[in-house]
Amino acid sequence: MATPNERLSALGLTLPEPTRPVANYVPFVRSGSALYISGQVSTDAAGGVRGVVGVDVSADEAKRAARICGLNLIAQMKAALDGDLTRVTRIVKLGGFVQAGPGFFEIPQVVNGCSDLMVEVFGDIGRHARSAVGVYRLPMNFAVEVDAVVEVR
Repeated sequence: MATPNERLSALGLTLPEPTRPVANYVPFVRSGSALYISGQVSTDAAGGVRGVVGVDVSADEAKRAARICGLNLIAQMKAALDGDLTRVTRIVKLGGFVQAGPGFFEIPQVVNGCSDLMVEVFGDIGRHARSAVGVYRLPMNFAVEVDAVVEVR
């Protein structure tokens, strides 16, 4: 069985440096076997995906933005677990937020960008409960934000 790091490598993906909070919160909190990860926006080395989905950003680009959020979530997991992603025992729940324009209703398909990544990287333990919500605005005009609850050992 391949490890999460081996799966990331096979997918040709490199984790970014974990993002730092932009306000008065911490990037993650561990309580017992639960790891709560603060919302990760669609930012990457190229600046990320910003704008209103269905107006400035296409559905396909928004799905890519959700995948970026997923990479940022995994980077936070790795930081919280001293670099050892094999300590993840279950992706419990994702909360996906899409800055959706009027008439844009493909919100679940957008958040699949993150959900699909969790299954690709963690296999069956990456299958999770989820919320996918369209919102009026997201911080700094990012197109997508996703938070997570992860079970760890």
